Amino acid sequence: MVAWVLLALAPVAAGAMLAFASYYGDHMVLQKEPAGAVVWGYGEPGATVTVALSGDGGIILAKKMAQVKGPSGTWTTVLDPMDQGGPYSLTAGQGSANVTLRDIYFGDVWLCSGQSNMAMTVLQITNASQELATAARYPYVRVFAAAPARSDVELEDLAQIDLPWSIPTAENLGHGNFTYFSAVCWLLGRYLYEALRYPVGLVEAAWGGTPIEAWSSPRALRACGLPEDAGSISTHPHLSGPQTPSVLWNAMIHPLLNMTLRGVAWYQGEANAFLHTDQYNCTFPALIADWRRAFHVGSAGQTEPLLPFGFVQLSTYRRQNLDDSFARLRWHQTADLGVVPNARMPGTFMAVAMDLCDERSPYGSIHPRDKQNVARRLHLGARAVAYGEKDLVFQGPYPTHAILEVTRGLLNLTYSQELVCRQRDLRAFEVCCSSQPSPCRWLPAPVVAVESQTVTLSLAGCRTLVLGLRYAWAEWPCEYESCTLYNTWGLPAPPFLMGALPVGETPGLSETAGVRELLLLPGEPRGI
Repeated sequence: MVAWVLLALAPVAAGAMLAFASYYGDHMVLQKEPAGAVVWGYGEPGATVTVALSGDGGIILAKKMAQVKGPSGTWTTVLDPMDQGGPYSLTAGQGSANVTLRDIYFGDVWLCSGQSNMAMTVLQITNASQELATAARYPYVRVFAAAPARSDVELEDLAQIDLPWSIPTAENLGHGNFTYFSAVCWLLGRYLYEALRYPVGLVEAAWGGTPIEAWSSPRALRACGLPEDAGSISTHPHLSGPQTPSVLWNAMIHPLLNMTLRGVAWYQGEANAFLHTDQYNCTFPALIADWRRAFHVGSAGQTEPLLPFGFVQLSTYRRQNLDDSFARLRWHQTADLGVVPNARMPGTFMAVAMDLCDERSPYGSIHPRDKQNVARRLHLGARAVAYGEKDLVFQGPYPTHAILEVTRGLLNLTYSQELVCRQRDLRAFEVCCSSQPSPCRWLPAPVVAVESQTVTLSLAGCRTLVLGLRYAWAEWPCEYESCTLYNTWGLPAPPFLMGALPVGETPGLSETAGVRELLLLPGEPRGI
């Protein structure tokens, strides 16, 4: 592996040697139509490089010419859009020298990034032996892993590679703990392949214990008014990875910007439950917008401007912890709106994971082993948002409005979908009953009944004064697959935090015989 990496990176130093950039290789997947795949590499400054795509029998199907720019010694070209399939060979020629990549396929390319829950390998998850044994059945889901690396300046190419483009095997999917290959990424790709039935390329770039600031460009940090220099950001001893702003953007994301992508999968946020938690409602949407712009520009417009971006909402960590930083981070992951896609986060999709707790995980409870459900929920979002599958249910039920029965002390919540109640947890729902919204006095609102799309809550401790409502607002909100509400497809209702405006402040809403309709607004309760 070391020799391969050194050989691949030799052009960076030499400038004159003909080569593809580090993340092009045998067995790779290039993005299919309607986009054109960007291909780049190194050569003699001023020379012309010919890039040829060949099919079976060496028949040249397409040819492109590219000039080597100085002083970087790099060349870039965009292949004509290709339909899914293969295998092909890709050859770069300069004078009498040429380099050929073989067993190339066209399909969809997904980037998977984040921290340790993204880095957890197939070796570490539930039913690992069975999952590893099935690897050979998916030869058209190809995998690539960048090595963890940091840099104080933006790099043009990867400094090191953990896994060059490969056909999946039990060894390269389960190389070790938190190395390669990402279980969430692999399973997402596998489930997508089963739905799409054409090649999928997976690119892993993850590092455990890292905050979002390290993955953000200086431009994204400025958008949130955050400092860009290392000396001005606080750090946290709980985190094991680099915390310096932009160092992972520089070394692990910026080098990939020329790559034409179909989508991004992101599993990160645990670190920010300990560091800059309440800035995440800006830093996360800013990162998404910035990555989209950067990949679109870097790929000469081939990666679409609204690049589909999926993410995993935080799972659990400590069972009895009263701190609500995990709950706040989950909320901030949606830009404080509860569900995605939304106005602040268009083109996104989310896998809820708060019900996939794993107290006995040998890797610590912050690393649950059930990554199958995570990836399954994520792939449903990808099919609906990225691929536009109509009528596909990809998220759980969410409340749409509320009716307060004052005389009976009940609150009726109407949801967007048919409900299944799995567990009547006394503290799943809580209401804010203070005369002032801050600090709020949150009291349990036990579930009295669940019928069709309606949940009835008891307000015994609150009566008429309801300023706010929240659901599953805890670091460990429920036991495994046993939160209170799901839909009939088994998808959990996401957590929420809402203010409730009384009828007097919302003209046009009804109030009859002790019954009030409440307007639910995402966010902290407001005063009356």
